[in-house]
Amino acid sequence: MNLFENYTFPNGISLRNRIVMAPMTNYSSNADGTVSDEEVAYYARRSNGVGMVVTACTYVAENGKGFPGQFAGYADQFIPSLKRVADAIHEGGAKAVLQIYHGGRRSIPEEVPNGELVSASDVAFPGNVTPRPLTIEEIKEIINAYGETTRRAIEAGYDGVEIHGANTYLLQQFFSGYTNRRTDEYGGSIENRMRFPLEIVDEVKRVVEKYATKPFVVGYRFSPEEEEETGITMDQTVKLVDALADKGLTYLHVSQTEFFTKPHRFSGDKNKSRVEILLETINGRTPFIGVGSIYSLEDAEKASESGIDLLALGRELLIEPDWVKKAEAGDHNISTEMDQTKQKELVIPDPMWKMLNRPGWIPGMG
Repeated sequence: MNLFENYTFPNGISLRNRIVMAPMTNYSSNADGTVSDEEVAYYARRSNGVGMVVTACTYVAENGKGFPGQFAGYADQFIPSLKRVADAIHEGGAKAVLQIYHGGRRSIPEEVPNGELVSASDVAFPGNVTPRPLTIEEIKEIINAYGETTRRAIEAGYDGVEIHGANTYLLQQFFSGYTNRRTDEYGGSIENRMRFPLEIVDEVKRVVEKYATKPFVVGYRFSPEEEEETGITMDQTVKLVDALADKGLTYLHVSQTEFFTKPHRFSGDKNKSRVEILLETINGRTPFIGVGSIYSLEDAEKASESGIDLLALGRELLIEPDWVKKAEAGDHNISTEMDQTKQKELVIPDPMWKMLNRPGWIPGMG
């Protein structure tokens, strides 16, 4: 495929190219949960080339905040704040997609009501307090909260939402046999463990049908596998993705560090990459976004040959905000390592810059 050609989703929403900015936490919002000026500038700087921007995750319930400096979407008072990001992205010519999530057991005790964490079961995240299992009533309330945040995204002018079912947050905590020890209809069998994320998909789609006056993106992001013995396997992910592909979503978006990673635990052909397995599972039912350590134009071209519909770049757009412009022009001198003297020029907020310095995360840093 040509990465730089227009791409139109089945629902009619058109992107100017097939490059997506992956969602990345930036730790840079105001203490009251509103978007900061630094964040707005950060998104504006990176919206000039890509076809679509998926924002950092915004929490749908007050007890779902997973990071300091995270912007909120759990109440109508945040609509003007959410709109600032959508407007900044649109000014650069990209489509704006709000990623929505709940941190579950990975939320921050100091920043949630009464310091109480909730999850599928009482399995603590290492170093964090033990969460309380959600009641059935609370599960229904969180499903509703995803719908309400979707309504706010529509009112704030976004082109869509991405349901964050990846990176060990609440939806993944329900899907994983490691973190879900429930014995009710939301636990036990894989069908029961899928129930919560699939009901959220249904609710978000219902809200879109009710409130959106034009085509609206509903994407879903997932992590393929977990390390724990009772955690998610590639076989289980294939079952989830198969169910999601039947839901009429705008796209599915894998979350992994390396694009060509092969499965760790899989009963099928382990010589195939996860991306190959996922594409076979989806079988053309819904568009698929690939991601994972794509830095150079050569990296992107190789990934594009896999059969994916769209390619997401994350860390590379921190290093090189003009990646699309340079790559489209055939510039093979694209920066693929961070120039630590250019924080201001790259418009990376101070709190995010500090977090990027962890070893091995960003080439050229740490």
